[in-house]
Amino acid sequence: MPITDGHELVAPIPYAENGPPHDLWSRLRAESPVHFCDPEEYERFWAITKHADITEISTQPERFLSEPGINILRKRDREALEASAFGAMRVIITMDPPEHRQVRKVASPVFTPKAIRALDEEIERSARELVDGLAGADGEGECDFATDVAAAHPLRILSHMLGVPREQEPDILRLTNQLFAFEDPELGRDAENREQALMELGMELYGMFDAIIQDRRANPSDDLASVLANATIDGEPMGPMETVGYYLITFSAGHDTTKNALAGGMKAFLDNPDEFQKLRDNPDLIDQAVEEVGRWTSPVNYMKRTAAADTEVRGQKISEGDSLVLFYASANRDDEVFDDPFRFRIDRESNRHLGFGIGEHFCLGANMARRSMRALWLELAARTESVEQIGEAKRIHSAFVVGLKHLPVRYRIRPSEG
Repeated sequence: MPITDGHELVAPIPYAENGPPHDLWSRLRAESPVHFCDPEEYERFWAITKHADITEISTQPERFLSEPGINILRKRDREALEASAFGAMRVIITMDPPEHRQVRKVASPVFTPKAIRALDEEIERSARELVDGLAGADGEGECDFATDVAAAHPLRILSHMLGVPREQEPDILRLTNQLFAFEDPELGRDAENREQALMELGMELYGMFDAIIQDRRANPSDDLASVLANATIDGEPMGPMETVGYYLITFSAGHDTTKNALAGGMKAFLDNPDEFQKLRDNPDLIDQAVEEVGRWTSPVNYMKRTAAADTEVRGQKISEGDSLVLFYASANRDDEVFDDPFRFRIDRESNRHLGFGIGEHFCLGANMARRSMRALWLELAARTESVEQIGEAKRIHSAFVVGLKHLPVRYRIRPSEG
């Protein structure tokens, strides 16, 4: 019997019920690191589970393409997606060289470490106001950390950068939840069928972002929204579907990945209170802590690549057109790369994790995600006197971008002195 047909690697329900399949990935890394999968209802693929192989594939974009798509879908969903507004949108994460490099240059100056540091005041204000809100007047309370804190913090920052008015933040949160948790019974879109849900979701997102684009073209400023709305490629205006796609991937990917890292990071701290105490005692560990949270949570669970020609990976013959699924979360537990990989340790010295990807498509917003997490963990570490989980942590029905949708906690936080 094969180790797996791949169903539990790409189907949403197993992730919601059991979390990422780390035991299965450990076995695959040891016995079948390039493993052929043919799950019922889903597209066929090769599961790539070793850090070295994922690095090799990710750094050769001419051999392993993004353009055919980055995720594994049910066969019936592929047609529905292509028929919706999403099928017409073109997003940077599915582009290949040389186009990818040209389009990436549009926004890359906004996401450099220097540029993101210029946003530190806004990022730190968001963290401080959120923690102030938790503390209230007496410092004690309960909240759902996943929704009340982890989702709210990156939402405020990205809304500020992309020109989303504060009153529209609940709408954009609802829509990004529907996009990345499409099959979640709580977060997914309510519609008569999947085709209608995808069509309506695509049109609503398009309409929201197009309104911002038109405003920034008429009233440009120095924010990211204006950079994208008025971008040019080779002297020509960026196409409308590329422009809307840029907004979509910047907002949705930037929000959901950081949100899930924050929620998963808090769960890791709750499960390992000595590590949180270590950060409280030594705030200088913050940058290492951020990297360890990224490794541990791996919010982007995988990316798909397509073989441009017949090739081999670790001696396994791969045919032109085959899909290869790069499981970053598996690579981030690879014991050939990480010492004691199943231990959450914020003072980890060597941390070559793939939480932000690697190579051509290394996360454009990695610097912003790091600064966002840095600000919130520092604020919480400085002011939290106690925190405990008081209910069940519930996971999103998703195998692509994974994480917690609920994390109820009780806390005591020192109120603001300001």
